[in-house]
Amino acid sequence: MEYFLEFKGIRKSFPGVQALRDISFRAEGGRVLALLGENGAGKSTLLKILAGDLSADEGEVVLGGAPLSFSSPYDAIKAGVSVIYQERQLIPAMSVMENIFAGALPRNSFGFIDKPRLKKDTQAIIEKFGLPIDPAAPAGRLSVAYQQMVEIMKAYRRGSSVIAFDEPTASLAEAEISILFKLIAELKREGKIVVYVSHRLAEIFQITDDIVVFKDGALVKTFVTDETSEPELIRAMIGRDIGDTYANLSRNTEYGETLLEVRNLVAKQVKNVSFSLRKGEIIGFAGLVGAGRTEVVRALFGADPMISGEILLEGKRVEFKSPAEAITAGLALCPEDRKEQGLVLYHSIRDNVSIPVLSKIRRFFFLDRKAESALAGGIVDKYSIKTPGIDKIVVELSGGNQQKVILGRWTSDQMTTKILILDEPTKGIDVGTKAEVYQMMCDLAKQGFGVIFISSELPEVIGVSDTIYVMRGGRVTGCVHRGDATEESILSLAMSDTVKTERGDAK
Repeated sequence: MEYFLEFKGIRKSFPGVQALRDISFRAEGGRVLALLGENGAGKSTLLKILAGDLSADEGEVVLGGAPLSFSSPYDAIKAGVSVIYQERQLIPAMSVMENIFAGALPRNSFGFIDKPRLKKDTQAIIEKFGLPIDPAAPAGRLSVAYQQMVEIMKAYRRGSSVIAFDEPTASLAEAEISILFKLIAELKREGKIVVYVSHRLAEIFQITDDIVVFKDGALVKTFVTDETSEPELIRAMIGRDIGDTYANLSRNTEYGETLLEVRNLVAKQVKNVSFSLRKGEIIGFAGLVGAGRTEVVRALFGADPMISGEILLEGKRVEFKSPAEAITAGLALCPEDRKEQGLVLYHSIRDNVSIPVLSKIRRFFFLDRKAESALAGGIVDKYSIKTPGIDKIVVELSGGNQQKVILGRWTSDQMTTKILILDEPTKGIDVGTKAEVYQMMCDLAKQGFGVIFISSELPEVIGVSDTIYVMRGGRVTGCVHRGDATEESILSLAMSDTVKTERGDAK
């Protein structure tokens, strides 16, 4: 019997936004179907309808010929549908095994949880995935990558007939991505229906069979993966060719004096790191997961304590005891986890962009709402944030527009930012918005900002950065200038035990 999942005439709207417009397509069992489109195209809304988080205004979802009707995510799970979101949905205080078997904990003859069996069954799943995870460890203490793998193991344990992945590799290292792809291949062999959302086109071509492209809430076109190309998909997604993204960037070519100098920095997972940053320069940090890149900028920003070393800002020695001190001095950080650390999700764009300048836009003891509105409106216009208005709650924006809100907050006319630190700013963002973010970085450099850029995607760290520092094991193993950088040379340094700390050593 042919097994399939079908969406028929799905429509969904929110105040001021038509999120989905008459969406109809079919996903076959034993095949992997990709949902592709820019941020805000409607992919996540469709997944939430599939998962029972939202109800469609019109249309129906059919599984194997039978209409589905979910009033909650629990209904979807019972029907054999699992959706694994980019945002983790674990209970941090509970163990790995309790999270994986949530809702189906084994019981002994007395009705109590059978912990030996629970641990044994969890260990069997962990071994299938080949991961070094303790079943009894609290889920909240795992790395972001391993928390994502726990989410995937939870869906696998349920034996769902439909499994949808929303940007599953955004937080995973290469080894974990390889494990995930092997699992997806196994699900495919078992005849499962697999829906896969990713902005990484290389992944789309590697593991999918069919592609559905969305734009502005509408279905643009469906493709057979083997019969299309990357340029054709990009044209369908954004309605135009973007050419060579990096070659087309308008860059800064003149650097000013040294803004920042870091000497022999030692901190949590950071060992004797030195680097410098000039006005108008973009320096990139490359390295494998766990190399210590994020830890360097957290120590620099005052989020983690320095153990030893020196930081010189415009020639003067500084040591920030808190992020507030760093912000006052002219540093700003766009963190890797923008939802957890960068935004107040259930507040408006207006509220989020005005947070660091509230003392500047008040009259006596009261907030000047007119000034606040002007500030937020200017940022929305400057960064082309797609929103019906400045009072839109940021959790309802796409990932790319959320990132623009954070950029706007730190670069508004009210701020005195000199150094902008961007930690994985394009994670979970579509190719069109990525190009916008790259140009924003270059524009800020032309305005005299110093930009520190961390990325796990080698093509973009090579394509955007003027100077690239490569890290391994908490140390800088080399410094490469853009004109000399290749993926091979960066990877070689990322896996090297030889430390080269001078700017230009690796030229």
